[in-house]
Amino acid sequence: MLITRAAHPTTLWPGVKSFFGLTYEKWEPLYTQMFDEQTSDKAYEVVSEATGFGMAKRKSEGQSIEYDTDGEGPQSRFTNVTYGLGYIVSREEIEDDQYTYVSQNRAKALSFSMQATKETVHANILNRAFDNNYAGADGVSLINTSHPTRGGLQSNKVADADLSESSIEDAFKLMWGAKNARGLPIVLRATKLVIHPSELFNATRILKSTMRVGTANNDTNAIRAMGLAPEVVANPYLSDLDAWFLITNAPNGLMTFKRRAIELQKADDFDTENVKAKATERYSAGWADPRAIFGSQGI
Repeated sequence: MLITRAAHPTTLWPGVKSFFGLTYEKWEPLYTQMFDEQTSDKAYEVVSEATGFGMAKRKSEGQSIEYDTDGEGPQSRFTNVTYGLGYIVSREEIEDDQYTYVSQNRAKALSFSMQATKETVHANILNRAFDNNYAGADGVSLINTSHPTRGGLQSNKVADADLSESSIEDAFKLMWGAKNARGLPIVLRATKLVIHPSELFNATRILKSTMRVGTANNDTNAIRAMGLAPEVVANPYLSDLDAWFLITNAPNGLMTFKRRAIELQKADDFDTENVKAKATERYSAGWADPRAIFGSQGI
């Protein structure tokens, strides 16, 4: 769509005290606090699970040792997508503009939109985490009670409960019971608690208080005392205010691939004398290992 003088009629004559709407402070990048960002040089990237071996078997005297086979689990594909946005301005609109606020801040507004888009794309991985219509490579949703593995079904879904001391403790218990693809126990640690900003006060009380919250008992806050309190990431792009997630130290979990960094370009059209500007970038986002995140959709 063409931006003409009619789009900003008040900029055509002096007398307007000020304008607003294009210079708000942006959120610091949030997706990089949740996703492992890597570069890509292909149309898509594939991340595959290696299953490893099972338990060793007792060997009887004089008998042959038992041999095992490893193999591959689910293969996650990350297809890089191009996102872009631009605008076209007439020469007359530029010539007759009596102010610089709107025209000089259009590039900043374009960058703002591109960042908001990237944050939304990544946050949607969590927004759809409980929806089987958005299944991963193992055939189920990101947060699910029945992730199929060679060693049996595994769960990373905490019972539906709002964020509280007890629900976080339940998440830790579930996390500590995690196993690899062959059913062998693994060590998982929570590194991030991802919440909507509306839960920030609640999360701070739960994780930072010396004593337990919401009880007359003078008990120690075990989460803090044991050094288990994760870093809090408050993400306004989460659509469910009650949903919350624990990101763990498991590698190859939430992943994002940068195929091409953002590019801002500008060009003049010879025939119309319009000025065009655009921004594009190319990336992908998703997950491979569901052990990297545990979550609850709240109540």
